[in-house]
Amino acid sequence: MHWQLQEAKQRFSELLRRARAQGPQVVTKHGEEVAVVVSIEDYRRLTDELPSFKEFLLAAPDLDTLEIRRPREAARVVELTTRADDSP
Repeated sequence: MHWQLQEAKQRFSELLRRARAQGPQVVTKHGEEVAVVVSIEDYRRLTDELPSFKEFLLAAPDLDTLEIRRPREAARVVELTTRADDSP
């Protein structure tokens, strides 16, 4: 359900009850969606499933175990030119 900000402030208890019973409630200001009210259960479900950024990085595979081989030849020469329709 969508709530105008003024209505959400006036009926905050109802807004919270509906967030728990019916799911996320969207709050608008001047017709623009500005916030979403979710129950604490939904919030925990959404945030507990994701690892922290640190945990994410630490879970990455060990790159030292990869066998990456690069050719030893010199890189190819590429001539860079500007096209007639490119302006500086």
